[in-house]
Amino acid sequence: MFFHGTSKVNNQNHLEIGGVDTIELTKKYGTPLYVYDVALIRQRARQFKETFAEEGVEAQVAYASKAFSSLAMFQLVNEEGLSLDVVSAGELYTALLAGFPKERIHFHGNNKSYEELEYAIKEKIGCIVVDNFHEIALLEELSKKHSWKVPVLLRVTPGIEAHTHDYILTGQEDSKFGFDLKNGQGDKAVAHAFHSPYLDLLGIHCHIGSQIFEVTGFVMATRKLFEKIASWKDELSFVPRVLNLGGGFGIRYTSEDTPLPPSQYVREMVKEIKSQAEKLTIDIPEIWIEPGRSLVGDAGTTLYTVGSRKHIPNVRDYVAVDGGMSDNIRPALYEAKYEAALANRMNAPHEEKVSIAGKCCESGDMLLWDIELPKVESSDILAVFCTGAYGYAMASNYNRMLKPAVVFVENGEAQLVIKRETFEDLVRNEVGLKSKV
Repeated sequence: MFFHGTSKVNNQNHLEIGGVDTIELTKKYGTPLYVYDVALIRQRARQFKETFAEEGVEAQVAYASKAFSSLAMFQLVNEEGLSLDVVSAGELYTALLAGFPKERIHFHGNNKSYEELEYAIKEKIGCIVVDNFHEIALLEELSKKHSWKVPVLLRVTPGIEAHTHDYILTGQEDSKFGFDLKNGQGDKAVAHAFHSPYLDLLGIHCHIGSQIFEVTGFVMATRKLFEKIASWKDELSFVPRVLNLGGGFGIRYTSEDTPLPPSQYVREMVKEIKSQAEKLTIDIPEIWIEPGRSLVGDAGTTLYTVGSRKHIPNVRDYVAVDGGMSDNIRPALYEAKYEAALANRMNAPHEEKVSIAGKCCESGDMLLWDIELPKVESSDILAVFCTGAYGYAMASNYNRMLKPAVVFVENGEAQLVIKRETFEDLVRNEVGLKSKV
């Protein structure tokens, strides 16, 4: 068994995270339950930040909040001195409610509404990452209205593909995101923004994909960007003050995954940017990155209670748990793979191969296929590891399932940071049919 962060087996033969017995957590908070290892999140944040400091460059490490956003998560990110990447008014509202410093908030998205942009401008957040010409027009209109020159980055697609799942590639030429560098859109956008009296063009942003296990893609993207920077310097006298290379740093879900340490991603990026800046005889731009999954993914564990099982001779055994695609859509959406263990019998020998089914009314609601476990019994607690990213964030009320509670654990203490939904929560915003009788 591979243990992430502070996870270990305690003297009760139970899974322990952050010094807290997970079986005790299920007794207090029920299941399904998301448990976050706060120490691991802090460690990852510091690895990114400290490597930039060691390299002697100005940088911002912005947490990509789409991975998991909540008041407590934003407060934790702020405690670690990170910046914040939001992609909706809802995420922005949550960040401001959490007291997150406005100047360290960056607003992303390919279809920001007029209302969302006005909200961000009224709050004078640190930066808006512009995705298209429609957005440029909206921002210029709002800049006039509110008499504020808007700080922006332009998102571009450098035509670099990362080695990852096809559904989450975003840096290639055929993408819904950003201005393309190959067809001239990027040049046109940079020229417009640079000369606009309403926009303060800080620099350029790109994001080449997710769950990336090598640095080659980042190096290639950097070279593509600097090819353009050279021409912008000559033709426009524009040199970016900020270069944002996005995120996508991979984590270990299973033994098939081979991520690099955060420091290696950072050092290779910095090395290439320094080299390219030296060739152009320009100052090294401030470097921004946006880790999301790599901060919270393997810090999260979901705990389930085992219920029914079904034996199909010469085929397989299905074991059902009290959650599923309503709290983890990734296996159904991406064919994502995970590792798991019985949290109440961690050292018991493996005796059978089973497939873990969710309880939603969908044949595709399967969490894990053909995993080795001890003899599984009803009421056992199944721990599925590395569910901290895109678990709660993508959870739904399909089949009127209640969204699980979320607990942070650190130094032997547990804190409930999101309450479990209630039946009352399910119908809170509903209005019944008016009777015609």
